Amino acid sequence: MYTGAFGTSKSNSLMNEYASLLGDAVLRHRARVAEQSARIEAELASKVKSEFIANMSHELRTPLNTVIGFSKLLAEHQRRNLPDAEIVEYAVLINDAAGHLLSVINDILDISKIQSGKYTIDSREVSIEEILIASINSFRLIAKEADVTIGKTIAYDLPVVRGDAVKLRQIFTNVLSNAIKFTPRGGAIDVEALRAHDGGVTVLIRDSGVGMNPEDISVALTPFGQVDAGKARWREGTGLGLPIAKALIELHGGLIEIRSRKDVGTEVAIALPSRNSVSPVDHHDLPDLRSINS
Repeated sequence: MYTGAFGTSKSNSLMNEYASLLGDAVLRHRARVAEQSARIEAELASKVKSEFIANMSHELRTPLNTVIGFSKLLAEHQRRNLPDAEIVEYAVLINDAAGHLLSVINDILDISKIQSGKYTIDSREVSIEEILIASINSFRLIAKEADVTIGKTIAYDLPVVRGDAVKLRQIFTNVLSNAIKFTPRGGAIDVEALRAHDGGVTVLIRDSGVGMNPEDISVALTPFGQVDAGKARWREGTGLGLPIAKALIELHGGLIEIRSRKDVGTEVAIALPSRNSVSPVDHHDLPDLRSINS
């Protein structure tokens, strides 16, 4: 009787000890996995941050050097006796560089406000048709110089939506800017605005540009992410245009979807909810993105 009880007690003790050792081993393994994941995330974050700082340094330094260089030449006008045409040319270059510099700074401030949750929109009834036409017209000269054509098809029954006209224009100009930037000479961009079945609006912006791989799309939509970062890129940019557009669309209760094929082109769908809607747009509300897969 005593031996049996003792044996049972000993077995229980061994089992408890084994369970304790096993539990410690599991905890140590989980700690190692968590530590490894944290290290990988930290390394990735550090890499993205370093690449962003390098890109921003370039984006800020280039126009600033232009401003400093040509303003110095203008300051030496009396000694150099510059002709009027040259003075005007320098002033235009300084103005263009300053405008680019301001755009870069605004992008950085916008994404910082958005990430901190301090960004607000002034929502009221607006005409997407008017905003789209204004956005397209602002790129007519740039598109002509780039030898890229921009066509538009706007539905006659396009409804008004609730939104911030300034921010909506920023969305469309960011997407159009990217489309022009990455479309080779002789290419085309097509803008189409449709009435959604829920009473909202869907805007499709298609280009015949260089396109992206699936993994590039997620990078392009990530703040501070750069497609082909670290490689020689054939177009300059901050890499903040699409992330800002995506964040602004979501603030409007809408969504953005991108399909792209390398060397074929990119198609961007922007869906904005009905002015009477109380819920955000769902992916099922988007039409098929046609041209890239056809």
